[in-house]
Order: sequence, then C-alpha cells, then structure tokens
Amino acid sequence: MTGLECPLVIAAIFICGIGGPYQYGFSISSMTSPSVFIQELVNITCVERYGVNLEKWQISLIWSFIVSIFCMGGLSLSALLANSLISKFGRKKLLLLNNIPALIGAVLMLLSKTAMSFEMIMAARFLQGMNAGLGLITNTIYLVECAPKRLRGAVGVTVALFISFGKFSGQLLGISELFGTRERWPWLLGFTGLTSLLQLVTLPLLPESPSFLLLATGDQQACEQALKRLWGDRNYQLEMEEMLKEKVMQKNAGTQTVLQLLRNHDIRWQLLSVIVIFSSLQLCGINAVYFYSYEVFRQVGIGEENLRYAALGTGLCELSASSSLVIQYSSKKMILFRGYALMSVMLVLLTITMYLQKHLSWMPYCSMVLIFLFILSFASGPSGVSTPVPGELFTQAYKSAAFTVGTTVNWIGLFCVGMLFPILVEKIDYFCFLIFLIFCVSTCLYMRFCFPEINNLSPLEIAAEFKKMHTKSEKTPSSLLTKYNGTIQETKF
Repeated sequence: MTGLECPLVIAAIFICGIGGPYQYGFSISSMTSPSVFIQELVNITCVERYGVNLEKWQISLIWSFIVSIFCMGGLSLSALLANSLISKFGRKKLLLLNNIPALIGAVLMLLSKTAMSFEMIMAARFLQGMNAGLGLITNTIYLVECAPKRLRGAVGVTVALFISFGKFSGQLLGISELFGTRERWPWLLGFTGLTSLLQLVTLPLLPESPSFLLLATGDQQACEQALKRLWGDRNYQLEMEEMLKEKVMQKNAGTQTVLQLLRNHDIRWQLLSVIVIFSSLQLCGINAVYFYSYEVFRQVGIGEENLRYAALGTGLCELSASSSLVIQYSSKKMILFRGYALMSVMLVLLTITMYLQKHLSWMPYCSMVLIFLFILSFASGPSGVSTPVPGELFTQAYKSAAFTVGTTVNWIGLFCVGMLFPILVEKIDYFCFLIFLIFCVSTCLYMRFCFPEINNLSPLEIAAEFKKMHTKSEKTPSSLLTKYNGTIQETKF
C-alpha cells in the first residue's frame, strides 16, 4: 500500500502538520525579525506607563522571558495534561479545540502594538506555546494511528518536515517587503491564527482515529468506515482484530504513570535514551548557530538590510534536508550517530573560524559554509528521527508516560536555552559553541556504545537488544524476562 492509494492520509498529514509542528517551528523563528521592535516597545511602554527608562540588561531580561514563556505554555499542556485530554476528548476533537488558544494568541499579538502592551505579547506567546505543545503530541498520535503500517515511519518524519517549513515561513514572512517592518510586525506574530483557522475549517473533513473509535468507544462500524475513508474500500477485519488484541494487552498491562516508568529498572536504558535524545535536540547548539548566522553574514559584507534574505538560506537549507530525509528513511541509530558526529566536527571548526575572523579576511566565508553544513547535519539527522522514538522503545502501557518525559525534557531544554543563551553570548561570545559541543559529543558516544538498532523491531525485541548490549554475557538471550505492572512475563523470540 502506497501513499497514492491513501489520498486522505496525505491530506491528513498536511492538515495535521499545519496545526501542530508548523506552529511550533513558526513560533520559534518568527521572533527573530521583530526582536528590535519588540524591545523598543518594552522600553517605550515602561517610560510612558511608569516613567522608567530601562537599562539594556533589563530590556534583554524581559525579551528573554518573552521568548522563553512560549516553552512554559508548551510544557503546561504537552507534559502535564496532554495524556488526560487526549483520552477524554479523543484525537480529532482535541485537535479542533487546540486551535482556540492559537486564535486568542493571534488576536493578542495583533493588538499588542496598538495597546502599547508587551504583556499582551507575553500572554500570546504562552497561549501559542500551549497550542504548539499539545499540537505536537496530538497531531503525531493521530497521524500514526490513521496511517497504514508501511507509511507510519514516513509519517513520523513529516513532523520534522513541517517544523522546518514553519521555521522557513517565519523567516520568509519576516523580510522587510512583507511583515518585518516597524508597522507590520504584529501581523507576522499573529500569522499563526491564519493557519489555525485553516486547520479548523479542513479538519472536520477527516475521520476520527480508527483505533480510538474501536479501542476507546467500542464502535466497530465507525472504525471500519474510518479505515475505508483513509485506506480505501476493502475488508479490514484483520486490521480490526489486531487492534482488539492490542486492547486486550493494554487492559492486562494497564496504563503506567510517569512515576511507575521512573521506578521500573527493567526499562531504565530505554528511559535514559529518551532523556538523552530529547535533551540533545535543544542543547546541541542549533539555536546558537542560527543566532550567530547574522554575525557571520555581517562579517562577509552582507548589509543589515539584507541579513534577513541571507538567513532565509539557513531555513531553506534545513527544509531541504528534512525533505530528503522523508525519502531516505534509514537506520535510526546510524542517522543519530552520524548527525551528532558531524555536528561536533562543525562546532569545533566553527569556533576556530570565528576566532580567526579578525586575522584572516576570507575566514568569515568559511564560517558561513560551516553554518550551512551544521544545519544540514542537524536537519538530516536528529531533527527528523527523534520525535517518534518513545513510541518505538516502549510497550503500549508505557508509551504515554515516555512521551510525557520526552516532551518535558524538550520544553525545559528549550526554556533554558532561551533564558541562558543571551547571557552566555555576553560573557563568553562564540566560545559558547564549546558548551554545546559537549552535548553533541556525549550524545554521539551514547548512540555508538549504548543504543541498539531499533528499526523494524517490537518494543520487547528492542528491550532484548538493550539487555544484550548492557550485560557482560556475549550470548544472545533466547528469552527476555520483562517486568510490567509488577508481573513477570517470559516472551520468546
């Protein structure tokens, strides 16, 4: 079964992509272009309202909080409430409701300049974070459950593709000919309201998740109708029987909490892998490289008025690499190892070239090339394959808890980078790359020596690979004693 045989699945990928991953990517990149104008608004507001002229460090602190509060909004729903909301409302209904905070945030952004209120921007960023955080999880779960097995790997990778598309769109709309001006920047930040409206109008055309209809509501007829709409008109009795078997297994195992996940020593390596992979997504230095791209472009002689156009190249570079990853979906272990290894090399070379820029006139051009190579390494590696990992490492009972841990680590990492990165730049300048280098090298080594190949393996088979890798015995175990929900089951392979 190919994607051409499932046209509604292709439509679902686009509709879900613009309502979740796209919003996340756009909200990150769109803040770069109007940063000067927003900081001016912060100072003018304080002068007119309180009669206080803020110092530079105070403005920088408020600006960092405006950027980082997006992460707090994402953490509030994606990590704390996502599982219960998904179970209560269902996938499709929750996706529709999730557009409400995005629409309210867009209205606040549009009115913030007129109202002379940077607090409205803070509130809007928090709401946009809620939308992006819940959207990333719900859209991904919905797509995976709607796609046939053969397409689920590619569907998972499209998350990275739409994040990259969102970043590129934020950069493109931020140029001075469009919305990157002193008068029009609120329209740039409120653009996410338009994409939310688009999902709100088109999502009702899609069915609810077939597995949710069968497993949560017990409606076999609705499940079969949804499968026929998504996959074509044929008999799906076998697929529905597989879903019912999953329901029986889930009922026997129960749904485990985050605390139970943390306490289970039998799956500690899987949990550690999720923490390593998701923390490295934010601590690898990708945002630092994006930040320094402006400085490097200045060094090679690109004027201030053209910096936004040059930055478009970085966004287009990431988008192109993400697109190619969808086509060439290969070994996850190799993709992650190769990606972080190449990123480590680029960070070392970039630090050296940044140091030598004042001594050699042609060195900034080397830095520019290294920036593009670093972004390519990230987009064709960790960016594309990290998100679906918790769903592949854990059984159904632990999947929700694993996704909760992963998204929590991701949002906390993004918040820390947003708050601390400006301080690091001020104190140690481009040597901050060496801090990110530590995380890239550590993750690269972890992938090489502590992480097995997981392609085309079930969670129990992956658990056996982890056990074989981290025990002294050289013999492959013929069975694996797995402990779930306080019981021991012997599973033969």
